[in-house]
Amino acid sequence: MSIITVIGSGQMGSALAFPLCDNGHTVRLVGSPLDGEIIKRIALDTYHPTLKRTLPQGVEAYDLSMLEVALEGAELIVGGVSSFGLDWFKDDIIPRLPQGVPVLSVTKGMVDLEDGSLVSYPEVYEGSTDKRISFNAIGGPCTSYELADRDYTCVSFCGRDIEELEQIRALFATDYYNVGVSVDVRGVECAVAMKNAYALAVSLAIGMSYKREGRELEHYNSQAALFYQSVTEMRRLLKLCGGGEDNIALGAGDLYVTVFGGRTRKIGTLLGTGMPLDEALERLNGVTLESLVIAKRTNAAVKRLIAAGKVAPEDFPLLLHVGEILDGQRVNIPWKSFKM
Repeated sequence: MSIITVIGSGQMGSALAFPLCDNGHTVRLVGSPLDGEIIKRIALDTYHPTLKRTLPQGVEAYDLSMLEVALEGAELIVGGVSSFGLDWFKDDIIPRLPQGVPVLSVTKGMVDLEDGSLVSYPEVYEGSTDKRISFNAIGGPCTSYELADRDYTCVSFCGRDIEELEQIRALFATDYYNVGVSVDVRGVECAVAMKNAYALAVSLAIGMSYKREGRELEHYNSQAALFYQSVTEMRRLLKLCGGGEDNIALGAGDLYVTVFGGRTRKIGTLLGTGMPLDEALERLNGVTLESLVIAKRTNAAVKRLIAAGKVAPEDFPLLLHVGEILDGQRVNIPWKSFKM
């Protein structure tokens, strides 16, 4: 059996311990600078206070000061940080990683460049080091809670080397965790990152329905219309990123699970009721909202492309409106701009 070191003891990184430990592996869970209390609790009784689950037998908790010890003998390193930890992992952790041990990132995100292009996190990691390390990532519809509950889940592992991906896949695959592999890193990561911004957009309809009805009653026609427009715009973004169009299936699946079970639903719903962004963020104090990061980056990229005459504003009316909302405007869905 193998040793897998997970750096970052957030919800998704920690949830991956379930399929790994079910396969008999040892998981060394290393806390980031923000995970001190989580690591203390796991070391005490294996309970994860934010995932709200008892971790399986085979998990070992390590403070960040013990990183080198936790890396000894590891066959795989999992980057368990969120988008907010991207620079920390790139600047502080990668220089400390051993040569030749592959990295698998759980973080779904893209970085916008000055020319309007979007690149994946594995590409950012690759460009930050000369070390002989392969950077891979997980894409697909998966919430940490349900993976920890061993609910049937389908994801894709992406990277440059298909043989290495198959080896990594073998560590994780169980009867409930179905793992595909892909060498289209940009396509997989772009598809699943964009769903964060668009899940916020679809969730606006939930809050709008609550406001209209005066109670927590959802209408689904409006959600479906926003879902349709989201997938339409996500397909266009995939093409702009140079990713394979088939990856839209991963993006759509991830969009679905995030609207119905993710943290982004909360902020989208509050904004849909007409609540100002500042008030909504205050209401959700302590909740990690990667959707805001991705929405802002994607908006910035698309606006640069519009300014360069490479795309038209009418191709991305929903995304641009999400950007307006994040700039302080109230919700006013541009329904007539959607081309059905």
